[in-house]
Amino acid sequence: MKCFLIDANIATSPYPVYPLGMSMVANALIKAGNRVFQFDFLQNNSSYEKLLSSIKKESPEIIGISMRNIDNVNSVNEEQYTDVVKLIAGQIKSVSNATIVLGGTAFSILPEQLLEKIGADFGIVGEGEYLMVELVSQLEAGKTPVNKILKAKSDLKGTGIQRAWYDKQILNYYLDNGSIANVQTKRGCIHKCVYCSYPYLEGKVFRNRDIQETIDDIQFLIKECKVKMIFFTDSVFNDRQGNYIELLKEMARQNISIPWTAYIKPEKISQSVIDLMLKTGVRGVEIGSDGASDETLAGLGKSFRFKDVIECNKSFTDNKIATANFFMFGCPLETVKSVELGINNIIYLKKTVSFIFLGIRILPNTKLHDIAIKQGILKKDDDLLEPVYYIAPGLDKKWMYSTLNEKFKPYRHCVFPPDALENSVKFLHKLGHTGLMWDLLIPDKNRLKGKKRVKR
Repeated sequence: MKCFLIDANIATSPYPVYPLGMSMVANALIKAGNRVFQFDFLQNNSSYEKLLSSIKKESPEIIGISMRNIDNVNSVNEEQYTDVVKLIAGQIKSVSNATIVLGGTAFSILPEQLLEKIGADFGIVGEGEYLMVELVSQLEAGKTPVNKILKAKSDLKGTGIQRAWYDKQILNYYLDNGSIANVQTKRGCIHKCVYCSYPYLEGKVFRNRDIQETIDDIQFLIKECKVKMIFFTDSVFNDRQGNYIELLKEMARQNISIPWTAYIKPEKISQSVIDLMLKTGVRGVEIGSDGASDETLAGLGKSFRFKDVIECNKSFTDNKIATANFFMFGCPLETVKSVELGINNIIYLKKTVSFIFLGIRILPNTKLHDIAIKQGILKKDDDLLEPVYYIAPGLDKKWMYSTLNEKFKPYRHCVFPPDALENSVKFLHKLGHTGLMWDLLIPDKNRLKGKKRVKR
């Protein structure tokens, strides 16, 4: 069957992200003998004309639309994306009778609401690789599924997790706008953060990819696509089981060293593991601190405290590895006192860049959703297509905004609101600068540039 896959993401902050999910679904469909065309909306300058021209040329029988984000989760400068997908679907219907299928992270969070709003024929919740193949097979056989929303079991692991079918033309766009290619090493999450939908979407355990297949992806990106930097997109890279260590060991054994970055949970990481990171090319890490005080870390359901954030950050900066930290204000258990303490904690966190959010986007199937209902912030039947942000009762949003803005403004390494650097980053990319960009703000005149590669 002729399949046409669209990545509908238009978000570019802090840098555009290659449509990995669409590429994995593409690979599964190709393996099953289908003809697949991938279309990236961002790469085509969000042009409906180009989209419709491509659809007319390919004449697909089924069109899949991948939705990465519902909105930008930024209460200060809100931007919503679902209307774009609705318009895409409407434009498709004007030129094609193809079956339209929705999928992706955003769709999986609010499937019923989004299917109704956008007007597609079917939707896939969770891992779409095999369900999309199954749906295509059924439609090709003239069978129509009874249910419009198909739900995956989130049980893929090892070689069952598809490799991405990286489209070089699409990838080149992302390399020209940041030079970071993404690779996934596992799915799922064992942690219990109150606001996070990962455990609901991908399961409450880590499901590791086959290490050699992950290595093959990295080698392909280096050798065939001339990628200069890799972003490991796992919810948490440093898993307790040590799969990430085994991956890094295999990279070192095969003499693979390329600048890379990943999301890191704040916890003790041994010097031997950091040495292994350096040997394989680590350029910087993004630390998921989230809470700026012990009170808010507890309110967020975190298993660590702020001293762990300090120690984890220091373990990287002592080794000249750049770090960025992310913090949210207004968390459960937040008070005026904890706001003031959190501001000071962030300002004096050394040799790092901090991105600060006000409020937490409430998502269904999270503990924060339950907390918000109990506290009267939400009603049980609120559909959440329109973003609602959690701010602890008793705190005034206007006071918090003015306080955060005033206190962080003098500090270049404290970015509030979190998208304040977006235009500057885009400008630097246009000038040919590549990589993380946030590392340029690290408060050290001898900016951290990472160790030289270890000689072998």
